[in-house]
This record gives sequence, structure tokens and C-alpha cells, in this order.
Amino acid sequence: MRHKLFIILFILPLLIACNEQYNRSALPVDQLRLLIEEFNGVAGLYVKDLETGAILELNADTVFPTASMVKVPIMVKTFERIEQGEFGFRDEFEYGPEPPYEYSGDIVSDLQPGSKVSIAQLVHLMMSVSNNTGSLWLQYLVGTGTAINEYMSELGLEHTRVNSRTEGRSEAFSRYGWGQTTPREMATLVERIYRGDIVSPHASEQMYRIMSRNYFDLEAMSQIPPVVNAASKNGSVSRSKSEVLLVNGPSGDYVFCVITKEQEDTRREYNNDGWVLAREVSRILWNHFEPDNEWIPDEERNQYW
Repeated sequence: MRHKLFIILFILPLLIACNEQYNRSALPVDQLRLLIEEFNGVAGLYVKDLETGAILELNADTVFPTASMVKVPIMVKTFERIEQGEFGFRDEFEYGPEPPYEYSGDIVSDLQPGSKVSIAQLVHLMMSVSNNTGSLWLQYLVGTGTAINEYMSELGLEHTRVNSRTEGRSEAFSRYGWGQTTPREMATLVERIYRGDIVSPHASEQMYRIMSRNYFDLEAMSQIPPVVNAASKNGSVSRSKSEVLLVNGPSGDYVFCVITKEQEDTRREYNNDGWVLAREVSRILWNHFEPDNEWIPDEERNQYW
């Protein structure tokens, strides 16, 4: 009788804990594969559980357009320039009057010529509200896409490249637009920022803080409770949607990147097929990693967009 009681009180909880750890590693492959395979276009996904090292790959090495996710490499090169002493994070630069990096129609391009803007403000505008003129200005300041691409190559990222306004990249630009990457490479880049492995530990920490303040939070971010920190960047053009997300979950951290291209659905709507996919992937992963969490996404949040 004593032996049975010992098993119930001490051994059984350990067996349950081991089983839970095993289940965490068993990523929901079938659910996610079905989403990717049935998508109306081409979709790719890379998932990594940062607690167990388990990885899920579905077209993870296919090259996709980045759209605004290209701003992650631009930010990384900006911090590398800061680290090298080329300029300071709070240094100010004068806007205008007809800058070669103007995009038109956003907050920065509407500034009066002679207005001064700091590197810090440009980085935050680029990463949070995805300001295009600010992004192109930083791309110009750090040495153009050529310098950014060279640094991506140094980091071992073979396919992550800036194409727009970059010498020798016209063919890639016509195919992928502003930038290109793979789900694996973009997720890996964000993971390395999280681990303090990009530029320097303190630069990585600041980049991670910045990425945790995304204004566009109605897609994959919408499936994560607001009390949970997540670093992200998304991108959108007519036939491609993309998002990379690193979630600091209560039970452990995970990262994923989902990207589409050649979408049939080109609508600029909340229920665009690409954004529905991003939300579904995020929901499935959150429920997998946090099965006991009772939080439910607010489906009415899109009224504020």
C-alpha cells in the first residue's frame, strides 16, 4: 500500500510533467501543413520552439518578398553603424528639401525641409508604424542596400537582401520588390537578436525592445494575449503578406515566420487570405504552447483598424 501511495504522490506527477514536455516538442505539423498546402497562393512557414529546439519547416527555404519585413535588416545595419561609431543613436539629421530617399505620403515625407530628425526617431517610426521614408532614409544613411546586403552575408543569411534602390538588384526587385528573404532566415535573424547575438548584446537588447512595440497588431499579434511580450514585424503588398513573431510565452519562448506570395486575394481587407493565414498559424501555435491558458482573442478588435 505504501508503495502504491508513493507512486501516486511522487512518481505520477513526474511522468505527467515528462509527457507535457514531450507534447510541447511535438509541434502541430498536420494542422499547419494543411493550412500551408490549401492556401490560395504560395505560403511558407518556419517555427522554432526556443525551449526544446523543436523545428517545423514548410517551404521554409523558399524565397519570398519581404515587403516591410525588409526593415529588420535595415535596422540591424543601422545599429551596426552606431556600434562602429559612424553616428549616434540620438544624432539628428536634416530633412529635405528633395531627398533621394523620399517615399511620399507618410509622416516623415510630410516634414518641412530643414526639419531635424534623430536616428532613434527614424528607427522607431520604421519599426513601429513602418514608415517608408524613414526606412529609405536609414537605408541611404547606412550605405544603401549594398552595405546592408554585405552585412546580411556576413551574418550567414544567403537570401535576405534589399533590392530597392540597390545597385545590381534590378532583376530581383522586379521579382520580389523592396526585399527578399526566407521564413527560416527571417525567423533566425529575429531569434539571434533575441539572444543578443546581433551587433552586440546591448544593441540586440535595444532592437528587441523596439520590435516589441508594433503598431500593426491585428494579425499574428492579435492571437497573443496583450499581457505577453512579443517582438514582431509584418509586411504587406498586394500579393504577399508576411509576419515574423517571437513570443515570450509563460511556458517558454518560440519564434515563427509566415510569408505568402502569388496570392489570388489582393484585397486590402482585414480578412485578406494572407492575414487570415497569419492569424490562424499564430492561434494554433499559441494554443499548442500554452494549452492551459484561458485567454480568448477579441474578434471585434478590427473595428479600431
